[in-house]
Amino acid sequence: MLTIGIYVRIMVMHKHTFGSRDRSEFVLDNIFMIDYSNEPRRNIMCIDVKSFFASVEAVERGQNPMKARIAVVSKPDAKGGLVLASSPLVKREYGVKTGTRIYEIPKNANIEIVEPRMALYLERNLDILRIFKRYVADEDLLVYSIDESFLDVTKSHRLFGSTIEIAKKIQNDAWKELSLVLTIGIGDNPLLAKLALDNQAKNDDKNYFIGEWRYEDVPQTVWKIEALNDFWGIGSKTEINLNRLGIKNIYELSQFDLSKLKNKFGVIGEQIFFHSHGIDRTVLSDTYTPKSTSFSRNQILNRDYIFRHEVVIVIREMADENITRLRKNGLLTGVVRLSIEYSRDISNKGFSRQMKIDPTDSSKKLKEYMLHLFDKYYEKLPVRVVNVTFAKLQSKQASQLSFFESVEETIHNEELDKTIDFIRRKYGYTSLLHASSLMDGGMAKYRDTLLGGHRSGKGDGK
Repeated sequence: MLTIGIYVRIMVMHKHTFGSRDRSEFVLDNIFMIDYSNEPRRNIMCIDVKSFFASVEAVERGQNPMKARIAVVSKPDAKGGLVLASSPLVKREYGVKTGTRIYEIPKNANIEIVEPRMALYLERNLDILRIFKRYVADEDLLVYSIDESFLDVTKSHRLFGSTIEIAKKIQNDAWKELSLVLTIGIGDNPLLAKLALDNQAKNDDKNYFIGEWRYEDVPQTVWKIEALNDFWGIGSKTEINLNRLGIKNIYELSQFDLSKLKNKFGVIGEQIFFHSHGIDRTVLSDTYTPKSTSFSRNQILNRDYIFRHEVVIVIREMADENITRLRKNGLLTGVVRLSIEYSRDISNKGFSRQMKIDPTDSSKKLKEYMLHLFDKYYEKLPVRVVNVTFAKLQSKQASQLSFFESVEETIHNEELDKTIDFIRRKYGYTSLLHASSLMDGGMAKYRDTLLGGHRSGKGDGK
């Protein structure tokens, strides 16, 4: 007799292939369960900094992050200013959380509104990562976002104790050194650790913001998640489609016919089915090398640009930034792509077009290609978003000569590009700009004050 979780009696057993391996599955008293005996078990932590941006701002002001009344708001002077983070007390008392618009904050609320300082947050993130690296090797650390990371502590027990002991040591280090509160989810795999973090640890102050979900706990933990979009990997569109199949929660997903899910969603249907049983075979130390890479710049404009020359300025600036990055890394691009989104008030959503080119890193040529795409497909409508992408990257081996350009002109342009790159490396990107960037519509100086799309805190942010 085999015991799995709280279930004891096996009624039906059959084989099913998932990926490249067979697995046994069981129906127990009409409840479908996975046999976890062959599943790999590791001790994985998913660690999050509680209200990261707001907590960092509180500490900088000499306040306890758990008692501060702070909201970090992107563009607070604009009607649509967006809350990026709010302190725990603000969340609890006013319901202000990430994604809240500034006009939704109660006018008389006792909240300090601050602008983001992304450069500062990145510095604190590096400080936190240095703490993590005391307990795990580099290959057992996966940075998931600026405030969230996965740690595989399976090989750390001899030095630092049990998984719970390691978790508490990491929390203590972060509090003593940085005055930041860490919340930690623990599981047999990254999925269970993430679910334990989001659904238990973040709000479980009685257990010191630590939650632990194992395979055996799936019926009492994973299956108790009601909202499908609260589950890692299920977005709003997938939730709607699952609802149409009669699936309203994670338990119903776990008991649904797998073949129907595969027919409806393909490999994603199979993935979310096994996720609903807590199955995830991701190994943090496994590395992935993408088959192709690209450099991209995306800009949401501060207003609708209705004149062609204004959009052209931004396209040139963004192409210039990508070109600088190309040459810094000794690369050429063989594909250029331009994407334009029109104003939200326009039914025509815009276009995305690309063209193959002879591999190059020439500023002159690449800007000409981008403007060719723009003039070919632009419909003289108000523009709100611009994206410039260089793809099919390859290493530069030697100067690229052309039948349409003399050797002297090619050498002259390369020397000019090198001089521009040198000045920008030494004095900053905005030390050398086209005069058009100083005109109304230019975004280069503004973009230079941003980091991750938000104010870096190292410029005036204007």
